[in-house]
Amino acid sequence: MRITPIDIAHKSFQRKMMGLDPDQVMDFLRFVADEMETVIRERNSLKETLREKELSVSEYRERDELLKNTITTATRMSEKMQADAERESKLILQDANQKAEMIVRDARDSLKRIYQDISDLKRIRLQFENNLKALIQSHMAMMEQGQKIMPNPSLDPSLGIDDVEEVSSSHQKEIEKRVTDAISAKVKPAEY
Repeated sequence: MRITPIDIAHKSFQRKMMGLDPDQVMDFLRFVADEMETVIRERNSLKETLREKELSVSEYRERDELLKNTITTATRMSEKMQADAERESKLILQDANQKAEMIVRDARDSLKRIYQDISDLKRIRLQFENNLKALIQSHMAMMEQGQKIMPNPSLDPSLGIDDVEEVSSSHQKEIEKRVTDAISAKVKPAEY
């Protein structure tokens, strides 16, 4: 059974002859009761302080656990974000490489077309030059035939210089007309 300060203060003893001085016993009991009450108050105060400290420690442990979980979650999220960023960067690089390959392929195709166009233009130029040479040769042949059929008229000494220029001019116009007719008959425009 536990004893309390009230129990000590109110404890009564049986009286015997030649016993102890009751006043001294009562004073001593009051003193012990007061001391015990002080000790109990201190003990209760310490218990309350201990309970508060335990609550604080428990709260700090919960915070510590929460911080650990937060750090773990943040680390996982960071790793996931890093993995996602690496994956996205690989996709971007692959896409950029594909676009670069397409651009290079298009440039090569364009270059091939340009070379083909240059080759076609050279062929057309060569064909045009050959056609022009053939046309000139045919005109030269026509002029030679014209000389055979119609030789240069001999100039009459009685004609004046103005008359010679007029005859020469009409002869030149006739040749130009024949050349123009021959060109329009033989030359076809190039098809592109």
